Amino acid sequence: MPLKTLVILLALGCSTAFSAPFTPANDADVVERLPSTASDPSVRRVDSLRKQLAARPDDGALRIEIARRYFDMAMAQGDPRYVGYASAAIGPMAGSAANNAGYWLAKGLIQQYSHDFAGALQSLSKAGELDPQSPEPIAWRAAIHMVQARYAEALSECTRLVPLTHPLQTQGCTAYVQASTGQLAAAYDALGKELAASGATAPELALWVQTRLAEMAIRLQRSADAQAHFNNALKQGVTDQFLLGAYSDFLLQQKRPAEVITLLADWERSDILLLRLALAGKALNDKRAADWAAQLRDRFAAAALRGDRLHEQEAARFELDVEGHPDKALELASRNYTAQREARDAEILLRAALAANQPKAAQPALDWLRTSRYEDPALARVADQLGAKGATR
Repeated sequence: MPLKTLVILLALGCSTAFSAPFTPANDADVVERLPSTASDPSVRRVDSLRKQLAARPDDGALRIEIARRYFDMAMAQGDPRYVGYASAAIGPMAGSAANNAGYWLAKGLIQQYSHDFAGALQSLSKAGELDPQSPEPIAWRAAIHMVQARYAEALSECTRLVPLTHPLQTQGCTAYVQASTGQLAAAYDALGKELAASGATAPELALWVQTRLAEMAIRLQRSADAQAHFNNALKQGVTDQFLLGAYSDFLLQQKRPAEVITLLADWERSDILLLRLALAGKALNDKRAADWAAQLRDRFAAAALRGDRLHEQEAARFELDVEGHPDKALELASRNYTAQREARDAEILLRAALAANQPKAAQPALDWLRTSRYEDPALARVADQLGAKGATR
């Protein structure tokens, strides 16, 4: 499985939606029919597995497979209810799976989705101890360290991947760290060369690498190259919410909001992508923009009532760029930055502090920008503006 970030998760962060995952009481509960069709092979497969589980409820391997398939569907579709179903699938194993690597891996993935990063790291470490030849626990630990801006730890995990997985995945892991720590151009070149040398590549891995290259190209101010990478990622034919979110942000940056609306047609069910639709609709004065904003407003209000803080980065962006409430955006962005410290988390904190005329509130992100040596002209411009207003640059 290719390395993905949380935020990716999220972050990444375009891999989850705003509501917390709901866990049904037992395997027989049908909470809601999710927006899938009978022709969707992933849905047909998991339905078949659930029927098998009804006949073999003590089959741990089957429970783990169901959980992993639900988790993958959540990553692709952005619906956290799938994670609730994944949690329900492995829940009965908690007392008997102490030495089951697959159980600990699935549990770690569910924990990181819910932003229990400390718990996820422990579960993934347990999975790695039980199955030291598996690259997955290592790759996911690297991703969690990246979300929390622990770059030395992330690089150490990338190094551990070298004998265990495809060289392209290893290079992708290393390049992701390097691109965040003052080696952007070198990371971009090295990853591009490794991709070219890899020949035929699994579509999921190719998509991940092309998306990473696109993001690096944007920061290098090479828009044409970024467009080419996004095109190549889309050609892989893999449904991936992270890719759709990243490409939508690029199109918005390039003043191409009409293309966002076309790209994200039928994606209103994903809160992450609905935010991009609302931004594009506002830019175009599209008649649907008010409805998209109202849907997001309702979803955020419901999350606040539940005490759900999983997606305050996106909530902050909504308040700043759609609602025009910089003080509220700053409150959300500041709280989010205590848990997640990727570039997107820093970016919304910097912009919200500037818009709210509270430059000191941006200090944690400014400190990260300086110490990490993260290279991004857009962030540097905002940082300079904050410095002019009294923040420590």
